[in-house]
Amino acid sequence: MKKERVIIMGAAGRDFHNFNTYFRNNDDFEVVAFTATQIPDIEGRVYPASIAGDLYPEGIPIYPEEELEQLIKKFDVDQVVFAYSDISHEYVMHKASQVLACGADFRLMGPKNTMVKSQAKVVAVTAVRTGSGKSQTTRYVAKLLTQMGKKVAIIRHPMPYGNLEQQLAMRFASYEDLEKFNCTIEEREEFEPHIDNGMVVFAGVDYQAIIEMAEKEADVILWDGGNNDLPFYNTDLHIVVVDPHRVGHETSFHPGETNLRMADIAIINKIDSADPAAVENVINTVKEINPEVKIIKANSPIKVDDPEAIAGKRVLVIEDGPTLTHGHMAYGAGVIIAEKLGAVELIDPRPFAVGSIKDTFAKWGHLSKLLPAMGYGKSQIEELEKTINNSPAELVIIGTPIDLSRIMRINKPSIRVRYDLEEIGNKQLGEILAKI
Repeated sequence: MKKERVIIMGAAGRDFHNFNTYFRNNDDFEVVAFTATQIPDIEGRVYPASIAGDLYPEGIPIYPEEELEQLIKKFDVDQVVFAYSDISHEYVMHKASQVLACGADFRLMGPKNTMVKSQAKVVAVTAVRTGSGKSQTTRYVAKLLTQMGKKVAIIRHPMPYGNLEQQLAMRFASYEDLEKFNCTIEEREEFEPHIDNGMVVFAGVDYQAIIEMAEKEADVILWDGGNNDLPFYNTDLHIVVVDPHRVGHETSFHPGETNLRMADIAIINKIDSADPAAVENVINTVKEINPEVKIIKANSPIKVDDPEAIAGKRVLVIEDGPTLTHGHMAYGAGVIIAEKLGAVELIDPRPFAVGSIKDTFAKWGHLSKLLPAMGYGKSQIEELEKTINNSPAELVIIGTPIDLSRIMRINKPSIRVRYDLEEIGNKQLGEILAKI
C-alpha cells in the first residue's frame, strides 16, 4: 500500500513529540517535512537521522511555514498535522482552510496517540494561555510534594532551539548545566527558578527517553507545560491555570480549551490584580465548560527587591517575551508593580530597539511601554542588551523569571520582580495531591 505522505507544522516542540510517539516507526506514513514558525532561526535545519529512526536515514528537512502550500504540492502531501500551541481557534481554521484548498487532509492529534505512559505518578500543570502562571504553580506544587516526602522530577515542555542531537534528553540540576547546553533566555526562565529551589528539571526532544531518565530519580513526575499545550504524559492529576486578565481566552485558543475540558483542577490565578467582575466571568465559564472540575482561587503577589527605588523614576520594564508576543499580553508583573509604586514614566523602548528586537515590535503592534525579553540565541541576547542600554531609563525593572544581569551587561541600575502562587482561603491543593 502507498504510504500517506505527511507534513507536520510546528515550532520545535509538539511537532517533534508527535513524530516520535506516532510516526517515527510507523510504516503507514512518510513524514516528508516539518514546517517551523513562532521561533526565529529554527527552519532550514534537519531533524536528525539519529533521532528520526531507521525509516529516515537522511533525517527530515525543516522548512519555514510560509512555504507550506508549495511543499504540499511539491511532495504530493496527503495529510498535514498541526502541532503547535497558543493559537486562536480562528487562526487554526484559517490554516486548515489553506491546507484543504491544496487538497490535503488537516489533522489535530489528541492524547490517545501522543501521550506517553509513566511508571511513576504524574501531576501535570498546564494553562489556557501562555503567561497564565504555570511556572509559579509548578513551583508551588513541587514544594507541596517535596514537603510530603516525595522525590519529585520536573519535566519541562520542549524548547530545543540548538543542536537537536545534543539536546535529546537533558538534565538540569545547576547553573553549570544551563551553560553546558547553551540555554536561551526562554529556557533559563523556565529552568533557573526550579534549580534555585533545589529541584531537578528534565527537557529535550525525545520524551520517552526523558521519562526513563526521570523515573530513576523520582516517584512523582511533575509536568511543567509550555504555552497552553497538552501534557505529553498520561496524568494522575491534571491542573490547568486560568488567567482572568484575558477573559474569554479560556475558550478561544488552541489547545487551551482542551486543557480546561480535561482538567481535574482549575486554578483561577492573579485574583489580587484582576477585576473582580472578570474573575467571576471566568469562574462561570469554567463551571460551564467543565462542571466536574475543582476550582481553586489563587493570588500571584508581586514583590520587588527595593520597593522605594521605583517612585519618581523613569523606568524601563522588561517582561517575559512569549507572554507578550504570541500570548498577546500588553503588560505583566513589572508594569503592574511600576505603576503601583509610583514610577513617573514607563519608557517606550521602540525608539531604542535594534535588530530582531526592532522586528519584534513591528510584528507585535500591541506592545509599547515595555520590552519583551526575547533571547532565542546569542545574537538576539546581544540585541536585547543593546536595546536596554540605549534607553534613557533611570532604573530597569526586570519582570522576567530570571536575573538578566547574569547573562548580559546592563549599564544602569536594575531591580528584580518576583511572584509566587498563593492559595486563597483553605489550602486545598496539598490535600488533593496527598490523595493520589
